[in-house]
Amino acid sequence: MAGYRELLRTPGVGRIIAAQLTARFPNGMTSLAVLLHIEHVTGSYGAAGLVLAATSIGQAVAGPVTSRWMGRWGMRRVLTVTLLVCAAAIATLALIEMPLPLYMTLGLVAGLSTPPIQSAVRTIYPKMVNSKQLTPLYSLDASLQEIIWVLAPVLITLVATQVGTVPGLLLVVVILLGGGAWFILSPEVGRVRIPRSRRGLGRVLAKPPVILATATGFLLIGACAAVEAGVVATFDHGGLEAGLILAVFAVGSLAGGLSFGHIPIGPWAMARRLAIVALGLSLTIVSLNAWWLGATLLVAGAGIAPALAVMFAMTSASVRFSETAEAYGWISTGQLIGAAAGSAVAGLLIDGIGPTGAYVAAAAFAIAGFVVAAVCVRGFPDLRHRDASPIPDTEPVETIT
Repeated sequence: MAGYRELLRTPGVGRIIAAQLTARFPNGMTSLAVLLHIEHVTGSYGAAGLVLAATSIGQAVAGPVTSRWMGRWGMRRVLTVTLLVCAAAIATLALIEMPLPLYMTLGLVAGLSTPPIQSAVRTIYPKMVNSKQLTPLYSLDASLQEIIWVLAPVLITLVATQVGTVPGLLLVVVILLGGGAWFILSPEVGRVRIPRSRRGLGRVLAKPPVILATATGFLLIGACAAVEAGVVATFDHGGLEAGLILAVFAVGSLAGGLSFGHIPIGPWAMARRLAIVALGLSLTIVSLNAWWLGATLLVAGAGIAPALAVMFAMTSASVRFSETAEAYGWISTGQLIGAAAGSAVAGLLIDGIGPTGAYVAAAAFAIAGFVVAAVCVRGFPDLRHRDASPIPDTEPVETIT
């Protein structure tokens, strides 16, 4: 923990972490808020699912595109425009009743305009700390983001069910604007300029570490989404036990990230961390007892944040600085598609064989991730004796002061 305290004493690090977590907090609220609101207005979960699907498609498409735009037009300009459009789309969805196709259109617009905060902050990190601190910083970031997935769903469910779905969506807008403004106005965002990439969109996927980070992220988040579906199905659509067990899952990830963040990253790091996830999720199949699920998911969670930290570090170390934002955009897109795939497969298996099917799906996704990491180990960089900083671009990088 001394290393993390030293890291947080680095000028600007604590502030930028707090700002980006606040700006990304709506990511854990929006889907649930939209689901509850559209179901309340239309009386149909099917309609709500269509709007959510449109939103997810928009987010998946926008990830690498808006991230790449930051190198062309600047971080602050892209973040500001996307923030305002996204907030306007969600507010309109909340305040105006309309036919389902228009709700879907607004959901698509909200997804397309989701501010690329995650890509921006992970591009900024290498410019804020020394090379030895970068890997622990990625681990700290991956760990602390679990706060979003623990608190945000609880907060939006409480507001939407006790106050109303319209106030719930408006709360999302307020946090989105407030957190986004805090992040955008942070000095570090104005100080770092991403060089314009001279390569075509998607060319960064030709680099093995980027495609491996995207693939393993798809499988890891697919496993997590299947777990969430399984826990909800096991405990009657989200009772108290479901919330507590998912919180334990997130706490395991937080603890794992903080515990393993100082360990140097070698080629086998991803396989070892995904092995922990696969082991824990495989054990969930044994019993649906709440205590057993809590214990096994605590084990599985311990590998999640450390695996995400490996993805961030290996990507940063393998691409030019001008390509980092787009690379992180592709990884985010892979994770979004993984979440959708995991939920879909788990849903089908729940309908077919019951809640146990969701845990089977989760274990299968995690085991597949481990197999990919083990078979393709030569594609993972060895960062034990080098830092995770991006490869410098050959042209001067302008710094705004």
